[in-house]
Parts: sequence; structure tokens; C-alpha cells
Amino acid sequence: MRLLMSSSDQDEGEMKRFANWILDVGNGNIGSVVGDKSEVKISDDLLITTTDDHLSRAILAPTLESVEKVNDFVLTIFPGMEKEYLSSDTTCQVDENEDVQREWFTPEFLNDIKCSGLPNHKLTLKSGVAVMLLRNIDRTSDLCNGTRLIVNELGSNVIGVTVVTGRNIENKVYILRMNLIPSDSGLPFKFQRRQFSLTVCFAMTINMSRGQSLSHVRLCLSKSVFTHGQLYVALSRVKSHSGLRILIIDEDGNPKSSTTNVVFKEVFNNI
Repeated sequence: MRLLMSSSDQDEGEMKRFANWILDVGNGNIGSVVGDKSEVKISDDLLITTTDDHLSRAILAPTLESVEKVNDFVLTIFPGMEKEYLSSDTTCQVDENEDVQREWFTPEFLNDIKCSGLPNHKLTLKSGVAVMLLRNIDRTSDLCNGTRLIVNELGSNVIGVTVVTGRNIENKVYILRMNLIPSDSGLPFKFQRRQFSLTVCFAMTINMSRGQSLSHVRLCLSKSVFTHGQLYVALSRVKSHSGLRILIIDEDGNPKSSTTNVVFKEVFNNI
């Protein structure tokens, strides 16, 4: 379905071959199989773009750590003056029976906590940068988790943005700070972060890209995928083979020509 949305001038035979290749990746039929995992031969080219059409492009990575490194790098080469927004972090009220001493958790400790779906303590932005919402704010206005925006104004207490995805494209809205409590942080205590629910999205995690159709995908694999079908999700975001570039590097930063495709075929047994 995604490939049918691509331009009509694309070669039908090439489109069919690309579709079959993606399905083979998803079924774990590509490459030499080692246990429940197979290796996929791919190119080691990565292109970072900061042009006006970057909203139809994305750099994908399997982990938040890799995404942050790419976003920080692109932000440094993006033109304009940057502005930093720091969060206010506090522990939540705990039950008297809980064996947790609130005084153990200093502001510095809370500031260093990073959780999926939670903005970092320090948010650095520039005018014109693409960002993504991390919380549902107003469903009727399409201000939901995953909505992509362009920063227009960087105020002290508000951030002006333009909606660039969904039904309300070009709507201009202002984002305020919110009190955010991570739902599943893996921590033995609850804490609250007051911060703008935004994150720079030159790069995003593969899981966050689910459901999106993009013209160009640059897949950065500084670490291998680690869940079933994760590589398939990344590769199937793009509409054509020409729009896909993949960089694979090992722990020492050297380029590689293959990566692990995690597919547990037993999940298909009862289908």
C-alpha cells in the first residue's frame, strides 16, 4: 500500500522487487540464517539533509541514545541562534509505607533521568527546527503524540510552532510547559518533570516512526536492532528503493556491510 502511493513514473518491476525484498526481510528469509536471526546485506551510506523537504525525510535509529547523538549533531550545523530550556524536576508524593527517602533524590540526579516519551531536562531549539510532540495535548487540533511541528518563535514561557502533519497543516499554535510524569520509567519512585513536551526530530527511533510514510529514510545502525520485526519496520517506511540509505557501524565506529535482522519465526506458526 505504501509503495502504491509513490510516484507513477517509478518502474513497476523495480517497485515489485523492492516490495518482495521488504517482505522477505519481514519474514526472516534474507541472508544466512543463524538460529532465529538472519543477516541482511545492505549499503553503508548515510545522508543527513536539512533542506525544506526534510518533513518527508527522517533519520531512523533503534535506540534513544543513537537518536540523541544524531539530533545533537544536526542541530549544531543547523543555522540560527539556539535557545535552551531547562526543566524543573521534583519527586512525587509517596505513601508513608514506602521505603523511599525523598531527600535521596537531588535535583542533579532527577535532571539526569531519561525515559522514553519524556523530554530531557535540557531542551535546545533553534527557529526553523523540526520537533515532535511527546504528549496528547488537543486531539481535535491534531496536537497528539507524534505530531511533527516547525518552531517559529522561542519565547521564555511559550514556544510558537506550525503544524506540518495531520489535518491541520499550517495551523500556528503555542506550546506551554506541562507537568509530566513518566508512566513506566523502570524507577522505584515517581517523579515529575515540568518541561515543554517536545523533542527535536531530525532523527527518531524506529518504533516512533510506525505508521509514517516517508520519501527518504536514512537508517543509522550504530547498534543492531533488538526486537522482532524492528528492521522491517524501518525499511518499510520508505516508498522506493532509491529513497533508502543505511549506515552500519561496529562498536569501534568502523563501517560494516551487514546487520542482524531479528525475526522469531515461531510467532507465525498459528497464522
